[in-house]
Amino acid sequence: MKAAVCYDFGEPLRVVDVHLDPPQKGEVKIRMVATAICHSDVHFVRGEWKAPLPLVVGHESAGIVEEVGDGVTLTKPGDKVVVSLLKNCGRCFYCTMGLPYECSGEFALSTFSGNSRLHDMQGQALHHAMGTATFAEYAIVDQSQVVQVPDDFPLDRAALLACGVITGLGAAVNTAQVTPGSSVVVIGAGGVGLNAIQGALLSGANPIVALDTLDSKLEAARIFGATHGIKASADDVKKTIRGLTGGRGADYVLVTVGSTAALSQGLTLLRPAGTLVMVGLPKAGSTIPLPVEPLVWYNYKILGSNMGSTKLSVDVPRLIDLYTQGRLKLDELITGHYPLERINEAIEVMERGAALRNVIMFS
Repeated sequence: MKAAVCYDFGEPLRVVDVHLDPPQKGEVKIRMVATAICHSDVHFVRGEWKAPLPLVVGHESAGIVEEVGDGVTLTKPGDKVVVSLLKNCGRCFYCTMGLPYECSGEFALSTFSGNSRLHDMQGQALHHAMGTATFAEYAIVDQSQVVQVPDDFPLDRAALLACGVITGLGAAVNTAQVTPGSSVVVIGAGGVGLNAIQGALLSGANPIVALDTLDSKLEAARIFGATHGIKASADDVKKTIRGLTGGRGADYVLVTVGSTAALSQGLTLLRPAGTLVMVGLPKAGSTIPLPVEPLVWYNYKILGSNMGSTKLSVDVPRLIDLYTQGRLKLDELITGHYPLERINEAIEVMERGAALRNVIMFS
């Protein structure tokens, strides 16, 4: 089998022959069909997020179950599945409180460190980024990381449900719990931001305002439900937002880009008692100055949103139903399909802002 391996940060991924061990207890072997390229993958490749090398990235995926280890009860060979980085033990404090995306179990935190299932042909262990490593023809994951999809559901669309869609849409629906008729500002109209806009639309928000630096992204935002699009660099952003919200400011601001400047800007756009949701991850170690007086005086709420506060086995089937009803846009998110051998080209196109989601296809 082949995989795209990061041997050194900042270098192009190298597609090489690799060996994959059989699945162990509770694990599932997936024949990958589609893996979308997410900015998180690029953060690893560029060395902005540190990880042991050599490394196989990829985490927004779908495929077909080929083999299962002992004790697997949640799926079986032949199932078409979404493959996510979300892993949970089902037993820790957070899992039993209905917060599986915060699972703290040792079992759930394992990413095969020191016991990789992947090796190159020289026998060197390859690390599994985010416990998935799906820029490869096959992958080993825990059974809690997969959700079955209908046999007739297109797997390139299903792959998007593993990260980008649930992260953005979930930030609006699950984390912020946007209410009907409320005003929402989404900073960043990339793949995650467009899905935050979809989440706000499904929640009945109005107006829904997209902020981005690119006109093409603002045009896309309107397709996904934004009522207004504003250049994030405009001098009068705050004034414009207040004009659209009765002079108050936004009820919710969702920051979907990994930018500390965007977070600081987002705070200035809130109304008193408004909610800021941090979705995008800046470079490791990033900080922002926090203006404490207005935070207290105006009762601002600041929330983090890890993977859209998603309950994988609950939310993915709901999203599949919404897509089937024509209420969730997935087709429009995909810009291009690429074979694994052209993965560096697909990444480059995405990095220069010319793609929403490029998808690596294996079959």
